[in-house]
Amino acid sequence: MNADEGPDVADVRPLDVPAADGRFGVYVHVPFCSVRCGYCDFNTYTADELGEGATRASYADTAVAEVRRMAATVGPRPVETVFFGGGTPTQLPAEDLVRIVRAIDDELAVAPDAEVTSEANPDSVTPASLATMRAGGFNRISFGVQSAVPHVLATLDRTHDPERVPQAVQWAREAGFEQVSVDLIYGTPGESMDDWRTSLEAAVALEPDHVSAYALIVEDGTAFARKVRRGEVTMPDDDETADKYLLADDLLTAAGLGWYELSNWATGEAARCRHNLLYWRGDDWWGVGPGAHSHLRHGDASARRWWNVKHPAAYAQRLTAGQSPEHDGEDIDAATAHVERVMLEVRLRDGLALEQLDADARDVAADLERRGLCVLAEGSVVLTRSGRLLADAVVRELLP
Repeated sequence: MNADEGPDVADVRPLDVPAADGRFGVYVHVPFCSVRCGYCDFNTYTADELGEGATRASYADTAVAEVRRMAATVGPRPVETVFFGGGTPTQLPAEDLVRIVRAIDDELAVAPDAEVTSEANPDSVTPASLATMRAGGFNRISFGVQSAVPHVLATLDRTHDPERVPQAVQWAREAGFEQVSVDLIYGTPGESMDDWRTSLEAAVALEPDHVSAYALIVEDGTAFARKVRRGEVTMPDDDETADKYLLADDLLTAAGLGWYELSNWATGEAARCRHNLLYWRGDDWWGVGPGAHSHLRHGDASARRWWNVKHPAAYAQRLTAGQSPEHDGEDIDAATAHVERVMLEVRLRDGLALEQLDADARDVAADLERRGLCVLAEGSVVLTRSGRLLADAVVRELLP
């Protein structure tokens, strides 16, 4: 099967349906953006990059068609989290976002206490759209703020006015959203420590329930990578990046937001992103949309992961023809699942259970504790602040 071909329904190998009591979430990828940011390598498209059959107006119908396929595969199963990502999900009309949530509820049943999130750009929402989303079941929104400093936003090709952000957050609160999250990026070329402090202080002033702060990564194939390669911009060194992480941890902690994953802080356990925790803990999810990834377990020892065709036009064509949008997939054996579990769970404040490690790895963990990179608390390996800065190295030592 090549990139332009998708399997017929009959060609897709049947999946073992996991136990109904396991955690299950749905990710909905909305691949539309008004402008392509130079640093972004996500599967997103502006209007002039879309082919026939992939319009925003028809997207909800296409996504609902995959929701029905999902329900036919996994059977009745409560949905604990729904997460709309992108792209910019709020490029779609709020009514379309609500229609997709209702389809998930109709086909599988969204749990009464489910977390239902949408990402949003501050300039892509209005009081009316937020009110429609909230009435339609959304209870959490994540604003892509990235920076509060105009020249940093310009370097990132972000188009929103930072002065609009407090207004968007206020609208979300007035609409009744239970959780408001803010996404930040640090390490942009030309961003000083004072610039980063300004962004953090602006984020804290919003009184968010949750903050994500990610170091800028230069991804191959992006416009930003080409600028770096040509010497037009210079990335900060590792020491500066580490200092910015520590500043974020200091200011967010002082504001009452505690870290629960390397790049994520929340006001309490109830404000943690349950959908992302589902990923980090190796639970089950179905990804709806072009390029979306899915993961279902076969009992306790193995799982299957697969992903859809990437281009929205190809995705729409498969579903319109009654075909699976799946492009490819892989079986995850117990050994691979173990490696992934160590890589992800060691990043969590709750830590990695020592029982997941063999005797040699436990000895390594004890040595890491002596070196101040972790503590062995309540049967788990928990990173110290120094260990968080060297998390990848810690993982390499635990998985020689």
